[in-house]
Amino acid sequence: SLSYMFDEKYTELEEELTEEMSACEILLFLNRELFEMIEKSVDIELLGRLFSTQLTTKGQKYLMDYSREYYKLLKRIAVEGKERGELTDEMSVSEIVKYYAMCERGILYDWCLCDGEYSLSEYSSRVMPMFLYKLQK
Repeated sequence: SLSYMFDEKYTELEEELTEEMSACEILLFLNRELFEMIEKSVDIELLGRLFSTQLTTKGQKYLMDYSREYYKLLKRIAVEGKERGELTDEMSVSEIVKYYAMCERGILYDWCLCDGEYSLSEYSSRVMPMFLYKLQK
């Protein structure tokens, strides 16, 4: 499934992270790299079907499965960002992870709704910094 492919990409990208990168820099890097991969190699109709099936699925929804590598990585980034004093104290780690994932899903969903008429990675590179600004301390 696409979700597994995305998790594999996150695992691959995790090896490129450095200690010098802030939590927000890491999140922007991961988002840019994943969205570039999606834009170049994932059929938009297939991505749309993934969202569609998640809306109609009863029970386990893989996109919302917090045991996925994606969520584990986001949690580690949020915990470390809070420990280094980079991320807001006004939100819990769980809230940061939830809101970040929701923002990514929203951008992907909108791109699918618009039939990919704009560059996903370029659009996200403008939207995500505005979102991440609210997470910074």
